[in-house]
Amino acid sequence: MFDWKWEFVWEITPRLIQAAGNTLIAAGAGYAIALVLGLVLALAQRTPYRPLTFVVRELVEFIRSTPLILQVFFVFYVGPQFGVRLSPWMSGMIAIGLHYACYLSEVYRGGIESVPKGQWEAATALNMTVIQKYRRVIIPQAVPPALAGMGNYLVGIFKDTPMLSVIGVAELIHTANAIGAENYRFLEPYTMVGIIFLAISLPAAGLIRLFESYVRRKLGL
Repeated sequence: MFDWKWEFVWEITPRLIQAAGNTLIAAGAGYAIALVLGLVLALAQRTPYRPLTFVVRELVEFIRSTPLILQVFFVFYVGPQFGVRLSPWMSGMIAIGLHYACYLSEVYRGGIESVPKGQWEAATALNMTVIQKYRRVIIPQAVPPALAGMGNYLVGIFKDTPMLSVIGVAELIHTANAIGAENYRFLEPYTMVGIIFLAISLPAAGLIRLFESYVRRKLGL
């Protein structure tokens, strides 16, 4: 029988809102790591040093082909065996950042390869260094076509943060589990978690699309 208690909902809402803040922090930090590291990985696959390119490419494929939750466990539980002891928060953000960096590297790579060949030749003709070529010519033109993929992965990171509950990070699912175990009621906390995820994910996706359209209009794309 459906047994919904509004008084219980109002009682647990402050805890869930606080947990939602933790979820946003974890997602934001993981995405920041992924943005930077993803670009590094994409550029590392374009170097003239074939051994480096091979190693980076295989690393990216390996991480993309294994589940995020396994990587979270590996960083948190296996890391200490190699002398790397990290808090649950740090382990979770590193695992998420590394996982999505590999996906974003492919998004960056697609954007870089979409830059017309003439732009590369013009940068070379101007005697630009490799750093100047990428910073001034290639990356500014590669990012706009990649915005849709970058935005999708931001929403994906947010929806994957519940995996951090397995190592004790106090995000939404972890908090809902704790509330349910304390009160022997799971209907309200899990329902509220779903509503909170929708309340954040849907507007975020809409804002990403608006930003993408704005950038394309500014650039005349």
